[in-house]
Amino acid sequence: MTPETVLTIGAQALQLVLMLAAPLLLTALAVGVLIGVFQAATQINEQTLSFIPKLAACAAVIVIGGPWMLRLLVEYTKRLFESIPALLH
Repeated sequence: MTPETVLTIGAQALQLVLMLAAPLLLTALAVGVLIGVFQAATQINEQTLSFIPKLAACAAVIVIGGPWMLRLLVEYTKRLFESIPALLH
């Protein structure tokens, strides 16, 4: 296995991780900003107020986008396992 092959597999894995994590992170960011604006407007300084909405939004994203995320992960793993014989030469 050449260094280029290792770098290619690593780059593909990092790209997959970014694609899987981005929806959850962006959702948590958006909900956090909205709750922060609400807290600033109402002068409520409760740190735990944003936890439940973020949790609910992330759970909704997992329910909606979960099949897509799982399909990406399974396809990548399947490609990786199928390429093992070629990598051993």
